[in-house]
Amino acid sequence: MSRIGKKPIPMPAGVKYTVNGNTVLVEGPKGKVTAMLPGGITLVQKDGTLVAERQNDKQAAFHGLARALVFNAVTGVTTGWTKELDVVGIGYRVELKGKNIVVFTLGYSHPIEFPLPSGIEVAIDPKQTHVTVSGIDRQKVGQVAADMRSLRKPDPYKNKGVRYTGEKLKKKVGKTGAK
Repeated sequence: MSRIGKKPIPMPAGVKYTVNGNTVLVEGPKGKVTAMLPGGITLVQKDGTLVAERQNDKQAAFHGLARALVFNAVTGVTTGWTKELDVVGIGYRVELKGKNIVVFTLGYSHPIEFPLPSGIEVAIDPKQTHVTVSGIDRQKVGQVAADMRSLRKPDPYKNKGVRYTGEKLKKKVGKTGAK
């Protein structure tokens, strides 16, 4: 059994939170993030930390979830979240077109234009093979990175495609000639 729900959330200076029904609005130096709060879970502030408490054991399944969602919001408004992607393959590259459109060249007959949602920033290195997706909402950052990866998933035979930085791939052996 996980006991993550009992772990207190450190509240850095400059971070405020307000509970409105079943949503929590967390405000910090980087912006505002809302997190859902399941029914029966309350947030209590104790000496500079935030603790998620449940009314009874019926909410045990949501206790850790509620704490994790609020922690992700607090971390997002203080330091932010990032995901890094590598584009591997000859001729594969990424470039920024304007302010919020990322153009992928991934070996298809056409370049792929990827519009960025609001609140997400993308940084591309000078070699055009490394992408850093950043923002304050962890779920949105992860979803944008997953959507970018799904444009050309890593191929198990040649290991070409878009992958997360540090992602381990199982390389398959190709077919052998008949003897």
